[in-house]
Amino acid sequence: MFGAIPAALTYYWRMKMPETARYTALVAKNEKQAREDMAKVLADVKQLEEVKVEKVGAVSEASGDKFGLFSREFLKRHGLHLLATTSTWFLLDIAYYSQNLFQKDIFTAIHWIPPAATMNAIHEVFKVARAQTIIALCGTVPGYWVTVALIDKMGRKKIQLLGFCGMTVSMCVLAIWYNYWLRHYVGFLVFYGLTFFFANFGPNATTFVVPAEIFPARLRSTCHGISAAAGKAGAIVGAFGFLYASQSKDPAKVDKGYSPGIGMQNSLFVMAVINALGIGFTLLVPESNGKSLEELSGENEAEEQAGTAGDDASAARDDSPV
Repeated sequence: MFGAIPAALTYYWRMKMPETARYTALVAKNEKQAREDMAKVLADVKQLEEVKVEKVGAVSEASGDKFGLFSREFLKRHGLHLLATTSTWFLLDIAYYSQNLFQKDIFTAIHWIPPAATMNAIHEVFKVARAQTIIALCGTVPGYWVTVALIDKMGRKKIQLLGFCGMTVSMCVLAIWYNYWLRHYVGFLVFYGLTFFFANFGPNATTFVVPAEIFPARLRSTCHGISAAAGKAGAIVGAFGFLYASQSKDPAKVDKGYSPGIGMQNSLFVMAVINALGIGFTLLVPESNGKSLEELSGENEAEEQAGTAGDDASAARDDSPV
C-alpha cells in the first residue's frame, strides 16, 4: 500500500505540467495556448517565432487528420505499424514474465537453490532474493544501460531485432542441452542471464519507445495504450501458461493442485519459438531513429501539401483580374 504514495505524488506533479505543444496545437486546436506552454519550457523566447504554429490548421486539414482509429485511412497508413507494436509487445511479455515470475521454480529445477520444503520461510526468501539479485545485476541492469548508450546510435529496430535474436538463441541453448545444465548450473545461469540482458538490450526497452514515436499526435496515446494492453495480455498468458506448462510430465513430481505439463525443457523450447516469432513481427516495425515525430506520422508531407496549396492560392489571386 505504501506504493500508492509515490503514485499520488506523480499524479499531482503531472497535472502541474503543461500539455505538449503538439497535442495542444494539433488536437486541441489551441494555438495561443501552445505558444504559452512552449514559452514556459523554452529558454529563448525568440525560438517561438521560428515555430510557425499558424500552419497547424492548414497541416491538419491537408493531412486528412479527421480519420479515426477504425477508418480505412488509418489502416492504410498505420495498420501494419499497430500490428507490429502490439504483437511484439505481446510476444515479449509472454517470454519475459514467464521467466521473471518463476525464477525460483527454474532455480530449484537446476538445483541452484534447495526445494522450498527443505527451508523455513526466511531462509527461502533470502535464497530466492539473492539469486534474483545476481541475475538482475549481471543481466537485467546492464542490458538497460547498454540500450541507453546505443539506442540513438543503432536505432530502435536493430536493437529490438538483436534482442529477440539473443533471447531466441539463449533459450535454444538452455532447452537443447537442458539435461547437461542440470549437472552444471553455472553454465545454465550464464545463458539464463543472457536472456534478461537481451530482453532489456532489446524489446523490453524498445517496445514502449516505438509506439510513442510512430503514430500521429491525435492517436499516439491511444495506439500506445493498445500496444501496452497487448503486452499485459501477454504477461497474463506467460504467467499462467508457464505455471501449468512447466509442470513435470511425471504425475508423481507434479506440484499439488496441478496436472502434468510438458516439462521445463519443452517450456523453454516454447519460449524460444515465441521469441523467434518476435523477430518476424519486428520486421514490420518502422525505424524511428533520427526522424521527427511529424516526419514519422506523415505530418511533414501534409505541411508540404499545405504550403503548395497556399502558393497555388496566392498565384491564383495574383493572376485574377482587378
